[in-house]
Amino acid sequence: MTPDMLATIYAYTAVGVGVILAAAGLGSAIGWGLICSKTLEGISRQPEMRPQLMTNMFIFAGLMESFPFIILAFAMWFLFANPFVGALKSAIAGL
Repeated sequence: MTPDMLATIYAYTAVGVGVILAAAGLGSAIGWGLICSKTLEGISRQPEMRPQLMTNMFIFAGLMESFPFIILAFAMWFLFANPFVGALKSAIAGL
């Protein structure tokens, strides 16, 4: 196991974490936009349904908001407790 191999693993992991976090942020932003636009569309079609639609919007918005935090936890796991380094060590030990 050379330092170059470890550096490569950490570099690719950092790039992967960046892509994961960017995709989570983009997905959450698109989800928020869709939730709010469809709620406003529903309210404009049936104004008497506003309380029920707003309640549903806040429930689904809370679910949508939890998604990036879950992804952040997985990304931090990959970044700080990198499982690929352990796999590299065990693969080299097996040789």
